[in-house]
Amino acid sequence: MNGRISRLLLLASSAGLAACATVERPSAPVAAVATAAAVEVQILGLNDFHGNLETPRDPVPLRNPDGTTTKIRAGGAAQLAATLKRLRFGQQSVTVAAGDLIGATPLVSAYFLDEPTIKAMNMVGLEIAAVGNHEFDKGSAELLRMQNGGCEKLTTRVPCAVEPHDGAKFRYLAANVLTQGGTSLFPASVIRQLGPVKVGFIGLPLKDTATLVTPAGVAGLTFADEAATANAEVPRLKAEGADLIVLLIHQGGYVKPIYDATGCDGLSGDILPILSKLDPAIRVVVSGHTHHAYACELEANGAPRLLTSAGKNGYLVTDIRLNFDPATRQLVAARANNVPVLAERDPEVQALVDRYAAAARPASERVVGRLSGPVLKDSDDGDSPAGELIADAQLAATRAPGKGGAEIAFLNSGGVRTDLVPGPDGSVTFGQAFATQPFGNSLVSKTLTGAQLKALLEQGFREVNGKVLATSLLIPSQGFTYRFDRRRPDGQRVLAMALNGKPIDPARSYRVTVNNFLASGGDGYTVLASGKDAQDGGLDLDALEAWLATNPKVPEGKRMIEVK
Repeated sequence: MNGRISRLLLLASSAGLAACATVERPSAPVAAVATAAAVEVQILGLNDFHGNLETPRDPVPLRNPDGTTTKIRAGGAAQLAATLKRLRFGQQSVTVAAGDLIGATPLVSAYFLDEPTIKAMNMVGLEIAAVGNHEFDKGSAELLRMQNGGCEKLTTRVPCAVEPHDGAKFRYLAANVLTQGGTSLFPASVIRQLGPVKVGFIGLPLKDTATLVTPAGVAGLTFADEAATANAEVPRLKAEGADLIVLLIHQGGYVKPIYDATGCDGLSGDILPILSKLDPAIRVVVSGHTHHAYACELEANGAPRLLTSAGKNGYLVTDIRLNFDPATRQLVAARANNVPVLAERDPEVQALVDRYAAAARPASERVVGRLSGPVLKDSDDGDSPAGELIADAQLAATRAPGKGGAEIAFLNSGGVRTDLVPGPDGSVTFGQAFATQPFGNSLVSKTLTGAQLKALLEQGFREVNGKVLATSLLIPSQGFTYRFDRRRPDGQRVLAMALNGKPIDPARSYRVTVNNFLASGGDGYTVLASGKDAQDGGLDLDALEAWLATNPKVPEGKRMIEVK
C-alpha cells in the first residue's frame, strides 16, 4: 500500500457500545473501489475467552459517543454465538482466535477439563486459533487431546464426565512451538479462500510461554522468537497464493483505560518490538494476552499494521473488514470494529452451557465460608484485598513446622482472576473461590535469605519501550510489607521490606511459600528457583477453602506501597 495511511481512531458507535477503527488509502481510485466494486472479506477475532461460558458477573466499562462511560454486563458463550452469527450474515467470513480460549477458567468449564469450552467454540463457528500460554496449563498431551478428542486420562480429573469429547473442529496453530524432534506441535499456518481472495493465517503464542507455565506443562518444548518464526512462514504462504497474511499472536499491548481508549494512544507492551520486526507482507495482527482491548493502525518496519485485540472473557468481538481490488486482489482499505457481546442468545449453545452448569452445580454451590464484605482484585494486577486474602490463606496452610514452617507467603498478582463477593448472608461458595483462583497449583515452601528476598521483589519490574512495567508484582501475606519506586534504576527499586514491623535482615534465612508455578521461576521470578529445602504444602485451592472456613477478616490491600 503506497502513500500516507490515516491514523486509526477507536470511536464509539452510535449505540455507544462498539469501537471502530478505520484504515483508508488516500488516493481517489481507492475510494472508488472501496465504495463501488471492492471485494469485502470479514475476519471475526476473539482472544482470551478463558472458558467464560456463562456471562461474567462484573460489568465492563464502555465509552459512549459523548465521552461518558456505561457499565454493562457482556459475554457468555450463547451470546457470543448469536453475536457472531449476526455479524457474519451475508459476509465472506472467517472466525479466528489469538489464544487462551481455555485455561484459568471458571468452574463450569474447568471442572470438566475445559471440554465444554471446546464444544462451545465448535458451535460458535471458530475456524482457526493460535495457542496461548494457558492452553499449556495441563500439559501438551492434554492440549493435543483438546484438538484431537478422546477420553484418555492425562490429569488428576476424569475426562468425558458429562459426554464424550470429540475434539476441536477448529485448527490450533503454533508456529514457534517446537518439539524435541524439531517439528512444530501444531501446524504453523493455514490458508482460507474467502471468495476470490486467499488469506494466510500464521498462529503462535508468546516466546516467553515457558516462564508462564509450570515446567511439566511445557516439558520437551521450546518456544522460538515470534517475529522470526512468523517471517519464515511468509514466503511459503506467498508461494501458495496468499493475497493477504494475518498473524494471530498471543502477545499484546496495554492501553488506558482498558476498554474505552481512543485509538491506541499510549500503547505500550511487548507487541511493539514484534511489530517492528515483522515482514511488511503481514498486514493484520490479531493479538491477545494482556486482556486490553484496542484497534489501531501502526506504521512499523516500513508497513502499516492493523492491530486489534478484543480484551478478555468474551466481552467483545473484533469485526475486521478488508476491502480488495477485484482485479489485482490488492488490499485497498480496512476497518476494525470491537463489538460488545450482549443479550441475544443462541439456544443450542445455551443448552450446552446449561447442561454443564447443572452438572457443576452441586460442587459450585457448596458454601465454604463467610466474609464480611466484598474482596476485590485490582484491575491492573497490583496489590489487592483478594490477592492478600489468598496470600494469607497460603501462609496459614504452610505455617506449621510439618507443613513448611512458612513465615511469609507471596502470590503473583496475575494469580487473582476475579473479585470474591459474598452473598447477602456473607456466604462464599466453592464456585466463587474457584473462580478467584482456578489454577490448581500446589504450594511450595522454600528458604531464602533476606538478600534473596530483595532480589526477588526487584524481579517484579521490567522495562519495555522506555517504560518500567510492574505487571505481576508479588502480593505478600499479613505481616510483610514493602515499598518501591519504579522510577529508580534496575535493582534499586525496592526501598524497604519489613516482617511484623522489623526490617528484613539480608543475612537471615526466611521460609517463604509460593505456588509451584512461581517456585520454578515462573513470571520471571527466577530467584525462587534457587531457594533451598523445598517442601510441598498441598493445593492452593484447598488452602483458600480452609482459610475461608475461618471466616477471615477482609484485608485492606495496602501491603505494597508505591512511592510516586
